[in-house]
Amino acid sequence: MKASSPHHLLIGMLLGIVLGILLGGFAPSFGLSIAFIGDLFLQALFALVVPLVMSSMIVGIASLGDVRKLGSIGFRTILFFMTTTGLAVMIGLILVVVIHPGTATEQITLDPTQEQTSSLSERIEDKPTTLGDLFTSILTKLVPKNLFAAMAETQILPLIVFALVFGGVLTTIGEKGTLVIRVFEGINEAMMAIVHLLMWIAPIGIGALLAGRLGEAGGFSGFWPQLASLGSYVGTVLLALAIHGFILLPLALHFLGKRSVPSYAKALTTPLMTAFSTSSSSATLPLTMESLIEEANISRRVTSFVIPLGATINMNGTALYEAVAAMFIAQTYGIEMGLGETIIVLLTATLSAIGAAGIPEAGLVTMVIVLKAVDLPIEGISLILVVDWFLDRCRTTINVWSDAVGAAVIDRWETKN
Repeated sequence: MKASSPHHLLIGMLLGIVLGILLGGFAPSFGLSIAFIGDLFLQALFALVVPLVMSSMIVGIASLGDVRKLGSIGFRTILFFMTTTGLAVMIGLILVVVIHPGTATEQITLDPTQEQTSSLSERIEDKPTTLGDLFTSILTKLVPKNLFAAMAETQILPLIVFALVFGGVLTTIGEKGTLVIRVFEGINEAMMAIVHLLMWIAPIGIGALLAGRLGEAGGFSGFWPQLASLGSYVGTVLLALAIHGFILLPLALHFLGKRSVPSYAKALTTPLMTAFSTSSSSATLPLTMESLIEEANISRRVTSFVIPLGATINMNGTALYEAVAAMFIAQTYGIEMGLGETIIVLLTATLSAIGAAGIPEAGLVTMVIVLKAVDLPIEGISLILVVDWFLDRCRTTINVWSDAVGAAVIDRWETKN
């Protein structure tokens, strides 16, 4: 039995978001004082990610029966994700070239604090800085040196690879394998039941997260000046995300997935709101899977494969943001970007998004790759740090929405066959 009806949950989530914004905006000190509640909610979500991904992937692969079917669903999923990510980057590049937001920052003097600069240096230290390094990094991460360390660090990609192999092998060893599969089926059911229970506190946790983050920004009085100073840049990113999330992806959902866009979006309300509040597609993963299976009627087999994979490699919003940010930094520094450089930005933003972890502000790390690919100054990232926490939430929401649309499309393709 579900923890609450979708209607009541939707009202609770909306109230939580509104109250969280108001409390954090008008009473930042109070927002900071209740931020720990949001942290507890976020930690509870992260605690479910590893057992849910492992059990759902193993059960999903075992349900295929013939392991050869894995090639079909895997190829289609990756093809869809790479296509939508590439289109997202193209939308961002077109808008940033047309709007040219970098010209609006000529008279702006942003002096990032030492803490911000230090934090940035820590985040990009020992990270891949070329496209070749990125490929090597991704391939290396496919095989964990220590499976339990990968679990402890929530490294989803190697866990997916292990679960795929483990689930496939279980289907080949007869009755003993069947018994193990049934155990993981029970674990998977238990994890989904815990997700249902977590829904009771979702509105409170989401409200506390937003209140705390706005409190850190100094409330409305501290955030609005930052937002206004980079208004053209923020507006370009939001417009590009809106075109991709409200036009392109719904078109794919309607024509390829054969789904009603309003009904499907309503079924995904909880994970989308959670994605905005937590800015983490990995933390949102349990709620996304629960909503797709229970509310959107996507098959468990497709959900178990597409969503964990999507939360790892499908970063439409992140790739779009990185492309816009790179061009914005070039415009701010007065650096001309020709067609060749623009194409390089398109390719590196698309590919580097695959390596972005599903955690808050992971895009800042992978953006280094994009900037290095076209010889743009890395210190330019400091120009956008003050509003990145807000844009991070927006692009994460698009990432999760894209995963969900991909599940609908793949579900229809698999049903047809």
